[in-house]
Amino acid sequence: MAWKMIVAATDGSERSIAAAQFAASLARECESKLHVVTVVRPPEGWWGIEGAPPPPRAMSEAVVDARQSILEATMSKLDQTGLDITTALEIGEPSGTIVKYCEDIEADLLVIGRRGAGIIERFVMGSVADRLAHYSPCPILIIP
Repeated sequence: MAWKMIVAATDGSERSIAAAQFAASLARECESKLHVVTVVRPPEGWWGIEGAPPPPRAMSEAVVDARQSILEATMSKLDQTGLDITTALEIGEPSGTIVKYCEDIEADLLVIGRRGAGIIERFVMGSVADRLAHYSPCPILIIP
């Protein structure tokens, strides 16, 4: 199977960075284009229970900063030699946003880490990897 378009989704966790490293190696071997994407959930209620929401500009800057730091942490650990890489910073619900991204670019393979979220988030919301395994529009490789 020839993978021409590989997506590595990262949340900045150790496992997602390992998945991005594997995706980079695979992209190099297959001479594929690599997309490294991160999705940050909007900071719902991050201003506290009794506080007022921050101005839109402050919220937007906080989200952009969070996405950028996650992406920079991942990219700093990748051997980018000989790769055609596109990075994407997205806002939204992670699994749905990643599915849409893969559909939009017609990805051939999605590579993700098995688990990145904390135990509370996994209990309340479920695993992003689990949802992607059910809804990915392309084959998915889950790196332990």
